Amino acid sequence: MGVERSLPTREEAWQLVREFTSQPHLLRHMRAVEAAMRAYARRFGENEELWGLVGILHDFDYERYPDISTEGHPVVGARILRERGYPEEVIRAILAHASEVTGVEPESLLEKTLVAVDELTGFLVAVALVRPTKSILDVEVSSVKKKWKAKEFAAAVNRQEIERAAAALGVPLEEHIRIVLDAMKEIAHELGLEPRPVEAARPALEG
Repeated sequence: MGVERSLPTREEAWQLVREFTSQPHLLRHMRAVEAAMRAYARRFGENEELWGLVGILHDFDYERYPDISTEGHPVVGARILRERGYPEEVIRAILAHASEVTGVEPESLLEKTLVAVDELTGFLVAVALVRPTKSILDVEVSSVKKKWKAKEFAAAVNRQEIERAAAALGVPLEEHIRIVLDAMKEIAHELGLEPRPVEAARPALEG
């Protein structure tokens, strides 16, 4: 087991992500969750660097260990983070976002926030991609709420879990959507969700 050290830098965390992940959509997802976690850290007056690290690292092992189980994501990832000396606070938050397999329930504000934003970022990407421009900059909270009620849209997203997680933060669902949406709009180019001319789409985040 590694020796726990001080909080790694964002650059060190991203290098670890790139060591284990090559698929652009997974890289974009981790970047989106990082942005949302940072936004919530600012809202709650918490450590933005710590919260950002949890966001960017939460799925770093998923491409290599996609089976969500006791011998897959995120258990294997937690083991790797411990070996490399990452703080236990980061590791526990990552384990808590898959409590159904890890048995680690989200308790802290940090842990509850990760659960609240994780699947929501994917839902917001789905909403953006059905816009004519495929741009998140054109997405409004009202359009998200309409899609939220359409159970056949992005059916795999567990809306009830997101609603429960937002309630656990004491944040109304509409406000929760706005916080995460605004955070993602700030990095629209990195997420490949800027307005795209039909003839030439800009390249999305590759690293």
